[in-house]
Amino acid sequence: MMDSNLSLGAIVVAAGSSTRMSGIDKTFNPILEKPMITYCLDTLESFTAITQIVLVVAKGSLTKGQDILKKKTYKKLTAVCSGGDRRQDSVRIGLTNINNCSYVLVHDGARPCLDISILNRGWDNVKLHGAVVAGVPVKDTIKVASLEGEVQQTPPRDSLWAAQTPQFFKYDLLYQAHQLYNDTFTDDAAMVEMMGHPVRMFLGSYNNLKITTIEDLSIAESWISKKFKVNS
Repeated sequence: MMDSNLSLGAIVVAAGSSTRMSGIDKTFNPILEKPMITYCLDTLESFTAITQIVLVVAKGSLTKGQDILKKKTYKKLTAVCSGGDRRQDSVRIGLTNINNCSYVLVHDGARPCLDISILNRGWDNVKLHGAVVAGVPVKDTIKVASLEGEVQQTPPRDSLWAAQTPQFFKYDLLYQAHQLYNDTFTDDAAMVEMMGHPVRMFLGSYNNLKITTIEDLSIAESWISKKFKVNS
């Protein structure tokens, strides 16, 4: 049965240390003369179902984040706060700043190539399943190896997905998961899985890359340039 309360909040997590970026704060690093974080904010702002956005940034970038809030460019951006030591700590902080939403999505601020089609698929699926994750089927053969590099297993490729964000959840479900577990998790879906709640994959995009190295910036810039050229 579909939930009649269709309010959706968004948490953008951008509180990482950018250790693989040679000291560059990737969150506010410019792509085509705009801070990287503004690209996903633009897309989230334009998505009708979203009623509020919370941006969680690194402590050293809080002033830059609050400057975005003060400019009032984003009418749905309701809070900018500093994150915690771990990604899940930052998400937990974001959850406490979301008000009266029955659903919530979590998106990495380091994924600027988010598009509306991904949001539409996630929104449609979470209303049916309660917990869904954007992802893409892997193209490469995956090897499970020991710490010494010895191959231990080659899992069937047709069952493997590379998880991305956004990840959508019923708000109460994700909030409960963050209250129950303090072990370190690499994404929010893993916490919900630990509760025993089923999590569904939905199709993200191979363009929806996460910026982790300086080389990734040029790839994202190329995609964004093509998007603007098409839409202009």
